[in-house]
Amino acid sequence: MRTRRGTPGPTPQNGRVRDVVTAARRVVVKIGSSSLTTAAGGLDDGRVDALVGTLGTLAAEGREVVLVSSGAIAAGLAPLGLSRRPRDLATQQAAASVGQGLLIGRYAAAFARHGRTVGQVLLTVDDVTRRAHYRNAYRTLRKLLDLRAVPIVNENDTVATEEIRFGDNDRLAALVAALVHADLLVLLSDVDALWTGDPARPGSSRISEVHDERDLTGVAIGGTGRAGVGTGGMVTKVEAARIATGFGIPVVLTAAPLAAPALAGEPVGTLFHPSRRRPTARLFWLAHATSPRGRLHLDAGAVAAVVGRRKSLLPAGITAVDGAFTAGDPVDLVDAGGTPVARGLVNYDAVELPGLLGRSTTELAAALGPAYEREVVHRDDLVLL
Repeated sequence: MRTRRGTPGPTPQNGRVRDVVTAARRVVVKIGSSSLTTAAGGLDDGRVDALVGTLGTLAAEGREVVLVSSGAIAAGLAPLGLSRRPRDLATQQAAASVGQGLLIGRYAAAFARHGRTVGQVLLTVDDVTRRAHYRNAYRTLRKLLDLRAVPIVNENDTVATEEIRFGDNDRLAALVAALVHADLLVLLSDVDALWTGDPARPGSSRISEVHDERDLTGVAIGGTGRAGVGTGGMVTKVEAARIATGFGIPVVLTAAPLAAPALAGEPVGTLFHPSRRRPTARLFWLAHATSPRGRLHLDAGAVAAVVGRRKSLLPAGITAVDGAFTAGDPVDLVDAGGTPVARGLVNYDAVELPGLLGRSTTELAAALGPAYEREVVHRDDLVLL
């Protein structure tokens, strides 16, 4: 039965809890900057301890926990004498380089009191889109969990540029949940749930469950929330929920102080129900974690082969090339109207491709050598959009 807006959910007292939450054995929890820091930008010890206490209890129950934590830049503001989050990338990176050590040190001390070791995992988009890097990220996270450690994941803000950023940690958390095949994603913020409008305004009501896009009809999610030191907002959280549920992972969105009841299955916050299909993890990352570095224009025959018959893209079907990319970069494959139909990892540099267009691989091998008898984008490195 669909639980819609403003409808009171079940209570744990009558034995009805969210079974999808209590049954989850591998849980990814994301915490935002505003839920970890003081108004001045420093780490709030009480908030950190409260979160770690909840996650430590979860781990003691035998459940695997991965924490995706914002707060590195925010934690670095006060030590550097900065009164607010900087807008320029260089200063953000400097703040992150100071704050990341403070953040992981604080987590290490707090989790140690619960008998847990933490492992820091800093990611950029390249780490999860290039095949070797993707496998390495998975192996690292998997081994940390096998060793009963708590991986603490963040974007590597000290080196990430605009071209290789995830954009926000809500999206990163959804993608990490897919990477580790989590059973549950919990997004903790300073807002207690998804609402139909501004919670402070009369007439707004809490949405207790979202089964599909129909439950979001008319919901105002374009605001940026109340966070003063973070980058996310309700729109990024809903998009993260879409990504995770599209991979078959249920999502709970709630406020950080409600983490304990949320993870106990109590009907707090908003529960986003997952889709039934779970796509291939790596291609899922390719579709959702990457930004294209260029575009390959396809003729009608190539579109039919790639989209209709799930074939690799060959040079003969390409009519034009846009962008500056190197082999291994993600590119969009577009039809004659310029609409992206697929995204894939290209096997050639942008400067190489113009001389190959419209020619068969056999012809290219004869003229240029056997190294050119290969696909421009192999079907194993290609996802339909």
